Amino acid sequence: MDLRNIAIIAHVDHGKTTLVDELLKQSGTYRENQATTERAMDSNDLERERGITILAKATSVEWKGIRINIVDTPGHADFGGEVERILSMVDGVVLLVDAAEGPMPQTKFVTSKALALGLRPIVVLNKVDKPDAEPDRALDECFDLFANLGADDDQLDFPVLYASGRNGWADTELDGPRENLDALFDLVVKHVPAPKQIADRDKPFRMLATTLGADPFIGRILTGRVESGTLKAGQTVQALSRDGEKIEQFRATKILAFRGLSQQPIDLAEAGDIVTIAGMAKATVADTICDTSVTEAIPAQPIDPPTITVTFGINDSPLAGRDGKKVQSRVIRERLMKEAETNVAIKVTDTPGGEAFEVAGRGELQMGVLIENMRREGFELSISRPQVLFQDIDGVQHEPIEEVTIDVDDDYSGVVIEKLTSTRKGDLAEMKPAGAGKTRIIAYVPSRGLIGYHGEFLTDTRGTGVMNRVFHEWAPFKGPIPGRRAGVLISMESGVSVAYALWKLEDRGKFFIGAQEQVYQGMILGEHSRENDLEINPLKGKQLTNVRASGTDEAVRLTTPITLSLEQAIAYIDNDELVEVTPSAIRMRKRFLDPHERKRASRAAG
Repeated sequence: MDLRNIAIIAHVDHGKTTLVDELLKQSGTYRENQATTERAMDSNDLERERGITILAKATSVEWKGIRINIVDTPGHADFGGEVERILSMVDGVVLLVDAAEGPMPQTKFVTSKALALGLRPIVVLNKVDKPDAEPDRALDECFDLFANLGADDDQLDFPVLYASGRNGWADTELDGPRENLDALFDLVVKHVPAPKQIADRDKPFRMLATTLGADPFIGRILTGRVESGTLKAGQTVQALSRDGEKIEQFRATKILAFRGLSQQPIDLAEAGDIVTIAGMAKATVADTICDTSVTEAIPAQPIDPPTITVTFGINDSPLAGRDGKKVQSRVIRERLMKEAETNVAIKVTDTPGGEAFEVAGRGELQMGVLIENMRREGFELSISRPQVLFQDIDGVQHEPIEEVTIDVDDDYSGVVIEKLTSTRKGDLAEMKPAGAGKTRIIAYVPSRGLIGYHGEFLTDTRGTGVMNRVFHEWAPFKGPIPGRRAGVLISMESGVSVAYALWKLEDRGKFFIGAQEQVYQGMILGEHSRENDLEINPLKGKQLTNVRASGTDEAVRLTTPITLSLEQAIAYIDNDELVEVTPSAIRMRKRFLDPHERKRASRAAG
């Protein structure tokens, strides 16, 4: 069967997964009576809850006798490790752009990778039926984006479609019939070349592994595109490292191919197709699976280095072990090593003593998703504040700089620019009206300055601002950046919080806990209204006497406490604080629970 391999690129919430739903429906992938789910490609619970694509996944549809393999790529730069690997499997990309918002930072990140590989894009302007859509402006911005990213003449001569993924139509003209997605199917078949590997079917079998997974029935599995030759189920093959060294020889016990949303066993994998192989014990991502006669490995796409590191440790608070089942450092280490094996953007190293582990990755969101998955699996952890990784380039210390794109109401643009440039050492690159009373601000800000900024940003913009960030470059160290200004309220007792005590302490700051919650000495209960830390007693009840006059008791009405999400808590804590994560709770505490230890540590730190 004739083949086409494409990837769909889009920013978060631009409608990529919804469009794939419609492609599956209109290609006849589903039976007439088959039960279907919305956003079928978002198979992970966290993906469905957050509305983002975390893991790259493939599916395939048939159109007029041609099989189209479609790869759904993550829309957030923190999961860019998936993107870089997955683009090496395809021959064309569909760039999906919201007709109102235009191309956004994550679009730029993935598109730059695709253009560098020489892929010719198809631009689909989605949501053109929305009242605030400006397809002409979005199209001009796409052209400017390609030009800035160094696209060649063939890539700049891209075809355009106007679409509504939710309503299931795409047309070559803005005022087209708006009936179905036939125009998109036909354009993919016409514009995307067939895999050039098809011509190499007579050569020895070779395949570059791009994603690693595990199946409960068949074990370790590797997915990739067959670069040359054919592979029969049961055939003996070998795995070569990037340097061409032999890792292992094994029998391909099973070959699976994407057919619709499921993977089905096939007897023969042919050059150009995207398949999954089982049977290996050691082979991993970026290794070459090949015939035993092959001696050279396929060049693997280099992967951008991690930019932040977080320390994962055991939960050693007084409430440890009450909630989760997996609390030992050995179990935590096994889980982190398993994650590092399947996710090449994550690096795990042991710390001296072996009780904690340094986990390096792309960003706070990637770390937050890993921690959230672990707590759902029953782990208890203590997490440190994210630290930025530095690089030594030509003897000069360099730090990661991120491109920040912000859409904010005109009234709040001044305070946002002030915070980014003067306080957080950023450089303003562009500022322009975005329509509807909003301003678009583009700035280059050190990653250090953005840790913990998102909550402050939402406060400054009254919750109306939208911020997107993506790695830009390494730049010389920009000097010290002030951290959190406010101190915290620390519990000086252990027990159950009392409403009366919290009510009397409300003028001291904002609380993260309510009444009748378990607290312990050293636990962070709230944010102090001043810059210093303050120890408080949340257990102190009202002194009772045997004299009581009717009507003189005051009613206790507590202000609703602030509930921090996992990412917000990790970004909020300071260097001498930790986040305690259990399956049912997220707490913050001082690194040293005993007040005398805290004083000694602060004196030692200067």
